[in-house]
Amino acid sequence: MKTSRPTGRLFDPFDMELETPDPGAIQALVQTTLREDLGSGDLSAALVPTGQRAEAELHLREPAVICGQPWFSACFRAVAPGCRVQWDVDEAAPVEDPGVIARVSGPARALLSAERSALNLLQTLSGTATETARLVKLLNGSRTRLLDTRKTLPGLRVAQKYAVRCGGGFNHRLGLWDAVLIKENHILACGSIETAVDRARAMGKGRWIEVETETPDEVEQALAAGADVVMLDNFELGPLREAVERIRGRAISEASGNVSEHTLSQVAATGVDYISMGSLTKHLRAIDFSLRFL
Repeated sequence: MKTSRPTGRLFDPFDMELETPDPGAIQALVQTTLREDLGSGDLSAALVPTGQRAEAELHLREPAVICGQPWFSACFRAVAPGCRVQWDVDEAAPVEDPGVIARVSGPARALLSAERSALNLLQTLSGTATETARLVKLLNGSRTRLLDTRKTLPGLRVAQKYAVRCGGGFNHRLGLWDAVLIKENHILACGSIETAVDRARAMGKGRWIEVETETPDEVEQALAAGADVVMLDNFELGPLREAVERIRGRAISEASGNVSEHTLSQVAATGVDYISMGSLTKHLRAIDFSLRFL
């Protein structure tokens, strides 16, 4: 993903363009997933004659935002390059009516061997996108945008963050390497917010700097130190509103900690720039799909 740096307004490190997933990253995840499932070989698929071909329909069983088509298709092609996947819906499209959304054709053994890996990736990423879209809808009418975290499923960091964008959300840092997030333990280890931010600037990496704060005094310290983003962690609504006003125009504000669908609108009403929710990627429910041979 590419960071957008508009001129004439405060730099927003989360304002990014949604880009096509990197083919190399897709293949790496697909190979890991298939290796886990196939092991030394698919014993059940061996019951089917080698040259037999098959066609199958992909059924969506419930409303969802479809996400993960590149990974789904790549699973079948990784087993047999001649496999073909024809989609009836677009990637990131919300689909309200259950039914057939794609058709797969190719060697029968390949379809059988790749089926579970393909469905696992599709159901997980669609689940992430669908939940994100549901929560983004609750923010309609506000200026606040929804942000993910690094609380992703192991091995699915890039894919899940892509799914969040497909659902209308925004991405926080990808990992520990692309930004400096100064949290409570970093502050304690460095001695102060000012020292931690100064050391981050001195590294000269050109990365944006965020400071996690828990009190109004820490907010002032983070602003005085020149943080690009100030995270307001577990603030009550009153203090949160006051902190957002202090921050406005001086940094990007982010509310985090114990935010749920029931409190999302109230937190957004404070005018905070972003709300981050780990539940987008760690508490997801997979979408129900099935693949049926014709």
